[in-house]
Amino acid sequence: MSFDWWRKETHRGTPVVVKMENPNNWSMVELEAPSEDDFLNDGVSSDAKSRGRNKNAKQLTWVLLLKAHRAAGCITSIAPATFFLASAVRRRLSSGRTDKTTTLTTSTSTRFYSCIKVFLWLSILLLGFELAAYFKGWHFGAPDLHLQYLYTLTNPFAFKGFFDSIYSRWVVIRVEYLAPPLQSLANACIYLFLIQSLDRLVLCLGCFWIRFKKIKPLAKQTLPDLESGESDGFFPMVLVQIPMCNEKEVYQQSIGAVCNLKWPKSKILIQVLDDSDDPTTQSLIKEEVQKWKHEGVNIVYRHRVNREGYKAGNLKSAMNCSYVKDYEFVAIFDADFQPNPDFLTKTVPHFKDNDELGLVQARWSFVNRDENLLTRLQHVNLAFHFEVEQQVNGIFLNFFGFNGTAGVWRIKTLEDCGGWLERTTVEDMDIAVRAHLHGWKMIFLNDVECQCELPESYEAYRKQQHRWHSGPMQLFRLCLPDIIKSKISIWKKANLIFLFFLLRKLILPFYSFTLFCIILPMTMFVPEATLPAWVVCYIPATMSFLNILPSPKSFPFIVPYLLFENTMSVTKFNAMISGLFQLGSAYEWVVTKKSGRSSEGDLAVELIEKEEVKVKEKRKKHNRIYRKELMLAFLLLTASARSLLSAQGIHFYFLLFQGLSFLLVGFDLIGEQIAN
Repeated sequence: MSFDWWRKETHRGTPVVVKMENPNNWSMVELEAPSEDDFLNDGVSSDAKSRGRNKNAKQLTWVLLLKAHRAAGCITSIAPATFFLASAVRRRLSSGRTDKTTTLTTSTSTRFYSCIKVFLWLSILLLGFELAAYFKGWHFGAPDLHLQYLYTLTNPFAFKGFFDSIYSRWVVIRVEYLAPPLQSLANACIYLFLIQSLDRLVLCLGCFWIRFKKIKPLAKQTLPDLESGESDGFFPMVLVQIPMCNEKEVYQQSIGAVCNLKWPKSKILIQVLDDSDDPTTQSLIKEEVQKWKHEGVNIVYRHRVNREGYKAGNLKSAMNCSYVKDYEFVAIFDADFQPNPDFLTKTVPHFKDNDELGLVQARWSFVNRDENLLTRLQHVNLAFHFEVEQQVNGIFLNFFGFNGTAGVWRIKTLEDCGGWLERTTVEDMDIAVRAHLHGWKMIFLNDVECQCELPESYEAYRKQQHRWHSGPMQLFRLCLPDIIKSKISIWKKANLIFLFFLLRKLILPFYSFTLFCIILPMTMFVPEATLPAWVVCYIPATMSFLNILPSPKSFPFIVPYLLFENTMSVTKFNAMISGLFQLGSAYEWVVTKKSGRSSEGDLAVELIEKEEVKVKEKRKKHNRIYRKELMLAFLLLTASARSLLSAQGIHFYFLLFQGLSFLLVGFDLIGEQIAN
């Protein structure tokens, strides 16, 4: 009887099947929706209907209980996470390794640190001073000063205590001498912030227009399929270069991917340009080259004794080979890049019957973008860079900064603008700017992707960003006279000087660091200088929303992205100053560490291998402590405590969470752990 009841009521309502392997792993499957016949009585008693409703109610209750159990599990996981962070901080402190351990120190960086220390100690002293004033009745509203508490200034007959007298004089100094210049600097940064935000909005509108109109560069001729035996088509001589240096984790997969490119074997030559100083790595790369050569691939191995000029010197040396004159185009791939077999067939046809075209650039895709929080945040930035900046500039201006890899150059273009130069650490941007000044056009292909890796450790990412932000300032100083003297239009000159260099390379790191890391905390102790809430919260949130649009799956990370970008502004500001004034660290070149993944499927395999390594061998992790970030963390947290006294809600939350993000980065608790 019970079986008949179950059989008759299976189609009543919307049945739900709950599958549960363990309390933290369950799934809910909705069965076939009810038909019209199911709502007919068909002789079914009202008791059976009632039992069916009770059955569904019980299933729904069970699902809700499972969700509640899962939520409780998330809450209970906070305590282990807290203990993990505490133990990680303890390990960092006990190791004693800081960002100064293996890097060169300069007098300028020392002065930079000293300046931040002064701000930190001053903020701590002011916080104590303000706390004492607060408990004595000197209350301040948000954001203006309550002048009724300054009775000692206006009433000469009032009783003046020692503290009241000192604090009154401090307020006078604040109002007359400190607040005006601080407010002027804040207003200047706000104007720069608004201009940069407007530029970002215009770029987003341009990207929207491209999508709406479905604008994309089209080749004048598509190439025939090589496997079909058709020989007619545009198959010029192509040189492929793979510059590398001590990158034994990735050499094999990059050489293999390039050797599998679909192109007539008689019209392609692959150069493996090895700058490695490790004999073991050199021998491994030689063996890999010999293996592919035996399989019939036209590939050569070149090694330099020294790394003079770094990557630019390596490429320049390779272009001086006598056989290069037989080739018309050169494709460049860094050691961790893995082009698809059809890369050349999708890029080279754009050069046909387009003699003004000098560069075709493909976008990057990332095999490890979901590896950790650091790679997810990097992906947000780079997705915006390619989807919006590169695509919009390529469509409307025929100019953008070459990304250094995953691109095809016309060799005549390189020769026309002077070839590779070793004068900066951004040789890719250098060659692109000089090509633009000589009238060459560029195309960005958003639908052609080339796989690569993102830095998984903060140390590697920090060094990469330092090079990427110091190099443009070096280049700006060197090429400014050439831009002014060039024969390109006034509009293109203005775009290069004011938008490409000043606004996006200099102003952005300047106002980000100055406004949110220095001025904002200082206004907590000098309340006469104010920053409106829309500057602190609403505009940054809107800009973060626009930045994250090209990567919609990253929307849950919009707040960490905003905080992390402000945290990275310290490194970018320092790099920008180093490059602009040619300081010691401006010409530092460090090869970004790679992990050697060839596909997203390697992530699961690598996790298993890591677990096996942990079982076999326990290796200590020695991540560094970053002093600049820690100092600014304490400065921001101190300012957030001061903001509580004046009841500045948005300012308090921003300073608190920004200070915590600096703290996490300062203890290197973001990204991959570094083994000794």
